[in-house]
Amino acid sequence: MKEKVLKARAGMPMLFLLVVLYLSAIGMVIYFGGYDGEHGLVGVASLVIGVLWLIFGAIPFLGFRIIRPQEALVVTVFGKYVGTLKEAGFHHINPFSTSINPAAKTHLGQSGDVDSGSSRSAAIGAGIGRTSLSTPNNKISLKIMTLNNSRQKVNDVLGNPVEIGIAVMWKVVDTAKAVFNVDNFKEYLSLQCDSAVRNIVRIYPYDIAPGIDTTGDGRPDEGSLRGSSALVAERIRQEIYEKVKEAGIEIIEARITYLAYAPEIAAVMLQRQQASAIIDARKMIVDGAVGMVEMALEKLNENDVVDLDEERKASMVSNLLVVLCGNRDAQPIVNSGSLY
Repeated sequence: MKEKVLKARAGMPMLFLLVVLYLSAIGMVIYFGGYDGEHGLVGVASLVIGVLWLIFGAIPFLGFRIIRPQEALVVTVFGKYVGTLKEAGFHHINPFSTSINPAAKTHLGQSGDVDSGSSRSAAIGAGIGRTSLSTPNNKISLKIMTLNNSRQKVNDVLGNPVEIGIAVMWKVVDTAKAVFNVDNFKEYLSLQCDSAVRNIVRIYPYDIAPGIDTTGDGRPDEGSLRGSSALVAERIRQEIYEKVKEAGIEIIEARITYLAYAPEIAAVMLQRQQASAIIDARKMIVDGAVGMVEMALEKLNENDVVDLDEERKASMVSNLLVVLCGNRDAQPIVNSGSLY
């Protein structure tokens, strides 16, 4: 179903006209009701019209609607979709029309939903935040809204449990699709967000791992949840958009708001990261120490400071490496004797 923009009548002229007609009906009843057939058929007809208008004249007043900026009203008449009222202002439509919004009572976490006329407490958590107990209006917000989805525990491509949370910026672009193509477009969006996160996260490792293909081209790459968060978020956005575009929803942006190992393996993974960092640091220290020893031996030979045989060179190299690679300060020892 495609959205149709409804052109409504201006509200103020209609209100003025209906008030004048209602007051005229009251005057007709008072005026013609006080005479017993003096005005003949005209008086009787006027009296009947006045009484009928007093009885049924309130019905046109039911067609008044107030639309604020960035709000819309999906209107049906006896079950048939006639259009969506989007223009801000005071309008008058068919008094027998009804407005539909199946998601009126559903409030997403941190979402700027249209207020139902009563104060709402902030939605705690995420996903489907809460259901209002008050009677909501059926206006649909066209503003950019935020879905702060709940944290999920998902296994990455290596099977490690990871906790991840995302924030999705979205808005309704086709009210007819949002109302008629799905049962509840807000719940539908939240469920599709959960599904998209699981589908994308299971493709990536948490950290860079060898031999992992995250792009689907058959070649290993360096993609990871921690190092490629912008790319992961964009893939999640595309995945969600493909699912919800038939519901008249546009996904503007998706961002990762929380990413960590699950608590049951977080300590072990931290130890692994610490061990990897220590190994990398030791490699750098050893490379630097070997270079410094080579430079020292070359300087000694160039300046003829001392003539060292192979055994003394080996002893000097050993001492220098111990001093340079050790994690404690060296204790100087004065050798007053000889190596032999």
